[in-house]
Amino acid sequence: MTDLANKVPAIRTIVMPTEGNPYGVAFGGWLMGQMAQAGGALAAKHSKHQSVVVGANDLRFGHPVGIGDELSVYAEFTKIGRSSMTVQVEAFRRDRHEDEMMKAASGIYIFVAVDGNGKPVQVPALD
Repeated sequence: MTDLANKVPAIRTIVMPTEGNPYGVAFGGWLMGQMAQAGGALAAKHSKHQSVVVGANDLRFGHPVGIGDELSVYAEFTKIGRSSMTVQVEAFRRDRHEDEMMKAASGIYIFVAVDGNGKPVQVPALD
């Protein structure tokens, strides 16, 4: 997915001091949460239902994301099951005063679409 020329991020935000550790970079857990939100937004839009994280695999961290950096998170489906959706998520950091983006993290998130009672529901196939 790394070719970002024609892609729109699911989430774009600025890393604030409250998201950082004593070393001036974003907490890994916060970054994983942003990635889950990006994947969840895609899953919910596609399924038209609440979509909950049931797993995260192959998480990798690349470049640290500094306080004040812009974080852009991209998400795309890799698989659609009956009620599950597998989403590849990549997060990129950019110094707000530079153009270059560097991959900060990537991972595979699995979501399940659920109804109001928390029961899995069938999701549509990809177009």
